[in-house]
Amino acid sequence: MKLSALLVTLSSIAAFAQEAAPADQQGGGVMSFLPIILLFVVMWLFFIRPQSKERKKMEEMRKALKKGDKIITTAGIIGTITSIEDNSNIITVRTGSTTFIDFDKSAIVRVMNAEDKTEEKK
Repeated sequence: MKLSALLVTLSSIAAFAQEAAPADQQGGGVMSFLPIILLFVVMWLFFIRPQSKERKKMEEMRKALKKGDKIITTAGIIGTITSIEDNSNIITVRTGSTTFIDFDKSAIVRVMNAEDKTEEKK
């Protein structure tokens, strides 16, 4: 919804800019590409940059995983990390008293210990 509204706004700005230009003046090379350049800048500011920040934050969280952390996986499984293999991305999670499941680090969505610590600080 936001992207379509943004595209409509940018195209209307470009149309008004073309109508406002005098008829005897030809638009320069840069001026004809200005709406496209503006579109890419806006897309970078609102879509690409926040996604890359979120990706970096998730990578840092996954690198900081340690034994004993309480985590939530992409499947919604809540458990405690019992072991982390050093040379691979495999971690073992204890979900019950005798249930152990191996996961890839990329399946970890959230560390619940970190949330508890931030709530204690407040």
